[in-house]
Amino acid sequence: MDYREAGVDVEAGRAFVDRISSLIKRTHRPEVMGGIGGFSGLFQLPAGYREPVLVSGTDGVGTKLKLAHTLDRHDTVGIDLVAMCVNDVLTCGAEPLFFLDYLATGRLQPEQLAEVVSGIVQGCELAGCALLGGETAEMPGFYQADEYDLAGFCVGIVEKSLVLDGSQVQVGDVAIGLPSSGVHSNGFSLVRKIVGDRGFDWSDQPEMLAGKSLGEVLLTPTHIYVKPILAALKAEIPIHGMAHITGGGLPENLPRCLQKDQTIEVNPNSWDVLPIFKWLATEGNVSPIDMLNTFNMGIGFVVIVPPDRVTQTLDFFAAYHIKGSAIGTVISGSGQLVGLPE
Repeated sequence: MDYREAGVDVEAGRAFVDRISSLIKRTHRPEVMGGIGGFSGLFQLPAGYREPVLVSGTDGVGTKLKLAHTLDRHDTVGIDLVAMCVNDVLTCGAEPLFFLDYLATGRLQPEQLAEVVSGIVQGCELAGCALLGGETAEMPGFYQADEYDLAGFCVGIVEKSLVLDGSQVQVGDVAIGLPSSGVHSNGFSLVRKIVGDRGFDWSDQPEMLAGKSLGEVLLTPTHIYVKPILAALKAEIPIHGMAHITGGGLPENLPRCLQKDQTIEVNPNSWDVLPIFKWLATEGNVSPIDMLNTFNMGIGFVVIVPPDRVTQTLDFFAAYHIKGSAIGTVISGSGQLVGLPE
């Protein structure tokens, strides 16, 4: 016997790395040291920081991958992977520097996995960070032959005096919601149950979705907010706090950027709820509060600013073609959002 008979094709793995090397180089920043293929990636800290603080984040794509496998479309989940990490790192004011991925599969299929990596590369380009390296593991008997799993890890940097940690948020500040591109990468276990239990197919085109299929809408990748947010910070927009709206929705994620004795009074009618959420709520008979606790409901990221800078902030993001909305006000409280449906 040899390793190939056991289900692991070492030569295919080497060929795959060679194939994606040119893609990875597209993301490299000037601080990247060395090439691809070593045991580790090297990255020199950017100049100009007095007290640099490194910020890290890690995440995956979750059961959204099941949809990618079913539809045999793999070019967007890599964007999701990067987005879930860089948007988290961004919330404390950090600029993402580099990203690493871990890809595990039952059988290495170069065409399929090259699509995945192309999405990761695109995500890194959108975030302005380098794809510094990664790991591809072929694990026959652990994963199905045509399936894979993804995890990612990001490192960013911020000046110590500029770290956003909740202490800057004041009562009276206003929460501005930035729109999501769709369901992003959370809540797909419920999505899959609704679609499966109700007898729908991913190719179905509900009238509510204006001619698009369920699969097309649900595979829309997570929006990456890095460049407009960093531009806002550079333009000295006084952002006091930020939240990435992921699993747990607004109720769980928004309080994470506040002080312990604060909460936000939210106006749930202040932003546009995307049609896909209305469809899921209707077909799954999901209550409003359960929808809010599961999905982003159209708000993917939140920035908190002083009340006298709301118009300036909304105008700034509008220049980036991002239609923000003032969705609530910081008040005294213990973290549980006020104003949401019960």
